[in-house]
Amino acid sequence: MKESESSHVPPPSLAEVEEVMGYSFGNKELLKEAFTLGSYKADDCKSYERLEYLGEAVLNHLIAKLHYLSYADMAPGELTRLCAANVDTEALARAALKYNLHKFLRHRKPLLHRQIQEFMEGIEQYPSHSHGMIDPPKVLADLLESLIGAIFIDTDSSIDSTWEVIKRLLQPLIKPENLKLHPVAKFNEACQKMGVKAQEKDLWSKTGEIEVYIDNELIGRGKYKLKKVIAVNRAKDDAYNNLFLFEKKYGGNGG
Repeated sequence: MKESESSHVPPPSLAEVEEVMGYSFGNKELLKEAFTLGSYKADDCKSYERLEYLGEAVLNHLIAKLHYLSYADMAPGELTRLCAANVDTEALARAALKYNLHKFLRHRKPLLHRQIQEFMEGIEQYPSHSHGMIDPPKVLADLLESLIGAIFIDTDSSIDSTWEVIKRLLQPLIKPENLKLHPVAKFNEACQKMGVKAQEKDLWSKTGEIEVYIDNELIGRGKYKLKKVIAVNRAKDDAYNNLFLFEKKYGGNGG
């Protein structure tokens, strides 16, 4: 079956979603709306965009509340970083994919199937949150947020009831001990501590690659043809992993 044809195959029954969540919707129309993209253009249902807007706000509230109560001594800046890592596009897309929620999407986006497949391949390479090393389809994160919004409305706007339903879907949450710096920030901080300056060579438009040099020596390379920022992140991560060799060679002073 061609990709353009597969996007027109009716998705499975949404009753299976209720089984996955362990929650039965009182208003089934909310569930249908949560899984309907604007591209579907269904006469019987609105798209999920309004529910996504609501779900994003509800999710941020729930995670902020959880962290505030769980980490009494954590500074606001660290709380913000921890919250952001748990509600970013990659974290939510991973959760949606883990429970196969994408299979229930009602859409007319032929390229989405390929994007999801590439994301699945990326997850095999990076089993835990990659912090910018792979490219998650935003629609997966939007889907989970719209589902959260739908549950919130269906439970008469109960924050506690919503949390009881979704907390399992969000596991494993990122905790302070496994919260990592973004690869670019991590590399830049390390360079600053070592007193060295790095240069980038931009080959992305030709090869999809970014190279990182220190004193004209190649120390990192990243490749991702579909999105430049991913190639940059991979290059900086590779460079960071090679920094200790550079430091050993030059004594940490760039020569």
